[in-house]
Amino acid sequence: MSGQHSELFKSKVLGHPSGLFVLFFTEMWERFSYYGMRALLIMFLTASLTDSGWGWPREHAFALFGTYTALVYLSTMLGGYFADKVWGYRKAVVVGAVLMTLGHGAMALETPWSVYLGLTLLVFGSGFFKPNMTSIISHMYKDHQEKKDGAYTIFYMGVNAGAFLGILLCGYLGEKVGWSIGFGLAGIFMLFGMIQFVLSKDIFGDIGLKPKKNHDIESASAAGAEIIDVPVEDVITAEDGSTGKDSLPFPLWQKVLIAIMTSAGLVWILNDPASMIYDFNVLNFEFLGMSGPNFTILLALLLFLFLLIFRLTQYGKITRHKMLAVWFFAFLTIFFWAIFEQAPGSLTIFARDYTDRNLVGGAAMTFKIINTLMTVIPLGIITWVLGLLFKQTFKKYAKANIVLGFSFLIIWVIAIWMLVVEFQKPTAEVPASWFGVLNSLFIIAMAPLFSRWWEGKYNPSANMKFGIGLSLLGIGMGCVAFGAGGIAPGAETAAVSMIWLILVYFFHTMGELCISPVGLSYVSKLVPGKMIAFMFGIWYIAVAIGMKSAGKFSEYSESVAKDEGISYFFWILTIVPIVLGVISILLTPVIKKLMHGVK
Repeated sequence: MSGQHSELFKSKVLGHPSGLFVLFFTEMWERFSYYGMRALLIMFLTASLTDSGWGWPREHAFALFGTYTALVYLSTMLGGYFADKVWGYRKAVVVGAVLMTLGHGAMALETPWSVYLGLTLLVFGSGFFKPNMTSIISHMYKDHQEKKDGAYTIFYMGVNAGAFLGILLCGYLGEKVGWSIGFGLAGIFMLFGMIQFVLSKDIFGDIGLKPKKNHDIESASAAGAEIIDVPVEDVITAEDGSTGKDSLPFPLWQKVLIAIMTSAGLVWILNDPASMIYDFNVLNFEFLGMSGPNFTILLALLLFLFLLIFRLTQYGKITRHKMLAVWFFAFLTIFFWAIFEQAPGSLTIFARDYTDRNLVGGAAMTFKIINTLMTVIPLGIITWVLGLLFKQTFKKYAKANIVLGFSFLIIWVIAIWMLVVEFQKPTAEVPASWFGVLNSLFIIAMAPLFSRWWEGKYNPSANMKFGIGLSLLGIGMGCVAFGAGGIAPGAETAAVSMIWLILVYFFHTMGELCISPVGLSYVSKLVPGKMIAFMFGIWYIAVAIGMKSAGKFSEYSESVAKDEGISYFFWILTIVPIVLGVISILLTPVIKKLMHGVK
């Protein structure tokens, strides 16, 4: 195996194996499709019938979106399991890509059955795709540990480049031309990504083929890395060096509890939008004075906590302390994602309905120039990288290169067409989805600065990073809360300056860089190998709860906006993370003691 891994490094692009850039472009198109669709979904659902939307109340759209994003993150556990136990990473990636391509195609039809089918396919497709791309990279660099940081930095740029281009182009076409065009474009590029991956599969040797035994921890770890974009090598093994092959088994009664709480949780997640949108409530009962939905989710949470606490008692004092530290960070993570993920929900609606996006004169020309530079420069850089890959791989993988080149030709044509159309207009109307590109843009710009900070002598503790990240999240919400201060309760439209949304994404991105790369890295360091797979599962659940909570928060924004004003809602989301951030910082001595020297 070692010799074969060395073979991979004979064909290099920018000092890394050509195979890394095959994964780079495959992941880029997957992120293009995911974020492109995500940027449009809530706007499509809430757009009026005259604008070819479904005319849903915002609460209904938020409920469906929250369920969708929660299931996307839960499905990664299923995808990691199948890849590890049944198919291997490469087949799982292809299966996921096929499902997502079909899902985007179904959504382009815009009928109720096709949209729900599309979302279902996207959930399972993401589950099979997301965790296993990073697993392939981990194996590629198994004998080249010193180059892994650079490899994941390059891969991370592919993630953000795809998100950036997907929101920019799918968002523009969906809003300006037609929803089905935006949804369909996302599917087309997912298809291109899959084809070029399949045609280039031999470049990986035997990496990612049908699995051998004792790989379950690596699969879980890599899946976790995808959630927070942290290098997989940081989460493969625990601090004690164990690999998880001595996993603490689950006796039958614990498996039954897991089955009950999982079923209850899934039924609640699915029933929430169904009961609201179609009045189809499978939990239409009362028990112990509680409604069916409340009882069901409470049962799932209580069983979950009971199992956590019971298994905690199976370990010694030091391990228990470290596990408590992990739970603390997982608790903070729930609130971070619940507020951060207002971006595709309440913040997108705020951009569409409450923000002055119509620019004239010098302001319009300034935006057109900035938008052109934002579009052409990243595309130019990525195209240059594509040219380097062509030089190394065209002879052996000509078909894959042709597919990849053709996909970029289409992107350039769409981008240039978009820019020409906008320059011909005397004014400029900024698409509501455009603000979403700022997150990726700010990440690419600021990630190197934060990376140097973490590597320097002033590297903050885990508590301090969470505290800073949550505080920055609150400051971002404070910007939009302040900007929305003049909007009267119940107002359907307003014309708030765009600067407030730009500041939101600026501060939120810095908050993300403080928290997103930290969480699972600390799980890997604090949890013994025999329990690490279980704890990664718990972390997934925490993220999924955060995603569903984001939808519930957005639903809540509607009633608050009617009674108190939308500014009041954003002030709530300002105070909560700042308070949690302060608590995190104040608890530094306590958590440090629980971590027993782990840094």
